[in-house]
Amino acid sequence: MSLTADRVRIKPASSEDAPNSQLQKAPLRRGGWGEKVSRRNTALARALLAASAALIELFVVLCAALIGETFYHGFAHGWSGLIPPNMRLCSLVALLFVLSNASRGDYRIPDFLASHVNGWRLFTVWSTSFLIALAFSFLTKSTGEFSRAGVVLFYVAGYVAIYVTRLALRHIARGATVAGGVASRRVLLVGFEESIKTFTQRYQPSASGMNVVAAIGLREEAESIDDDLALAAATARMLRPDDVFILVPWSQTDAIDSCVTTFLRVPAQIHLGPERVLDRFVDARIDKIGTISSLSLGGHPLNLVEVIVKRLFDIVVSVAALVLLSPLLALVAALIRLDSNGPALFTQRRYGFNQEAFRIFKFRSMTTMDDGRDIAQAKVRDPRITRIGRFIRRYNVDELPQLINVLRGDMSLVGPRPHALVHDQLFERKIALYARRHNVKPGITGWAQVNGLRGEIDGPEKIRQRVEHDLYYIDNWSLLFDVWIIFLTVFSKKAYRNAV
Repeated sequence: MSLTADRVRIKPASSEDAPNSQLQKAPLRRGGWGEKVSRRNTALARALLAASAALIELFVVLCAALIGETFYHGFAHGWSGLIPPNMRLCSLVALLFVLSNASRGDYRIPDFLASHVNGWRLFTVWSTSFLIALAFSFLTKSTGEFSRAGVVLFYVAGYVAIYVTRLALRHIARGATVAGGVASRRVLLVGFEESIKTFTQRYQPSASGMNVVAAIGLREEAESIDDDLALAAATARMLRPDDVFILVPWSQTDAIDSCVTTFLRVPAQIHLGPERVLDRFVDARIDKIGTISSLSLGGHPLNLVEVIVKRLFDIVVSVAALVLLSPLLALVAALIRLDSNGPALFTQRRYGFNQEAFRIFKFRSMTTMDDGRDIAQAKVRDPRITRIGRFIRRYNVDELPQLINVLRGDMSLVGPRPHALVHDQLFERKIALYARRHNVKPGITGWAQVNGLRGEIDGPEKIRQRVEHDLYYIDNWSLLFDVWIIFLTVFSKKAYRNAV
């Protein structure tokens, strides 16, 4: 984007006149009654599109239920009609799913313009809605009337239909935005020229559902800002944007105050443009504690209820696993003692929650039990690995004693895998945000491990990928996510890759 001395650039109405990233000079025209009606119609159309998206997804889920029931009974039992209890369950799941999305604002048009459809988030909401509907049916004693195969078929077909529908809606919404349709929000950019250029290059406003109608450059001289803002306010009243972005460095508080004071008189939503530091935080938001307003960048990833739920899940599953796997644990311990000299178990210091050190339990798989300043990572065909050790490392059996750590509260079943202290300290110096992994308890398994990120870390790219997966887990935690990772740990081929 280039701004000339008069500091005003207005985007042409037609996308054929110039590319989206360019703002060209055009004469200012005062908006009349027709423009007011047009803006109201645009806002109404956006609301109708959002409502239509919700109704479409509701319709798609019901269609998936109807088609699934028809095919199941037609092929499995011959046509004998639909099972009414199944359809009641499907209707309840569909309603819960749509209401849950609507309550979080997922049907607002800009949310359909994301760079990708968050399949995991859809899966979480879909599964939660399904489980709540089943629980309600259990309480009303109607589950005995269900066709179990029909219910499972609906669960799978419904999610696939939802995912495909969301992809189609996103494609339609993005197409409407590129064409200058009602999906986009009309935005006015105001700020220093360099800040405007940086904003448009880094964030690509059109990809987020923004139609930049004008960009107004401010001169950095303090004595000129009042004149520039008067021009900006007049432009905003003529163009009637939905939003005004103030693109001024946060350190220049006087300039920001002047901008805010000016645009409070304009009927548009005011946004203070992002500083680069915000790119590091996915959940940055304005918070208020008493009378104090602040920008919350991040904190404890789980609230109190989530911490309790996760801890209860850890206790129940770890106790059950220790009881059920006790014969296997005893057998492995005996084989280790027979295979090589040394104890069956060994402990090593690791960092846990809040970087508090604890001793992790493992089956001994090597001839050494290092726990000091110099710990060499295990490598492919490492001579220190014993015969039985190679087997138990390959199938993650060496990690099973960590169920004791879970019961003690040192670890969780699922979380970022802890590294030896010396390696932790090395990675923290080299990888940004590495220490955020310690904001939750470490896990026996994790999102990185079920995606094949195991074994020796012999380059910066490997540890970077692990950290990215760990932070994704922290930022997207749910109990269903934990269950899914445990399932993949046992049944996914990726979970057994790169073991040494």
